[in-house]
Amino acid sequence: MAKYVLILSSMFLLLISCRKEDGKKNIEKEVSSGTWRISNFVDSGVDETVNFSGYNFTFKDDGTLTASNGSSKFTGTWSVSDSNSHDDNLNDLHFNINFNLTNNFEDLNDDWDIVSHSSSKLELKDISGGGGGTDLLTFAKN
Repeated sequence: MAKYVLILSSMFLLLISCRKEDGKKNIEKEVSSGTWRISNFVDSGVDETVNFSGYNFTFKDDGTLTASNGSSKFTGTWSVSDSNSHDDNLNDLHFNINFNLTNNFEDLNDDWDIVSHSSSKLELKDISGGGGGTDLLTFAKN
């Protein structure tokens, strides 16, 4: 009996890791195709979308993120990570952005919760630890 429980447990863990890994790969594939723009950025209740107007974002397969408006170009990194590898909840996937800058782009630096994703839109949310404000970030495909 214990042998069967062990086998079933192993199969369940394998199924969980495959499903979450597939979700991660799907998000990575969606965003690494084409260029994107920020269609919404709300920082603790303040709409700051205009700060990124005219910028196109490219999420490269190697984890490099570029933002360019034709005259200025900024480079950072991006990744999709699993905040809890012990369960099957796809909501545990985070979208990480890091620009080593001290301008408007540093506001994008975070491990964002993924609200929704498709081949044309990526909606992210973060609840700040200190003040408890909610930040919203939406990328739309060009």
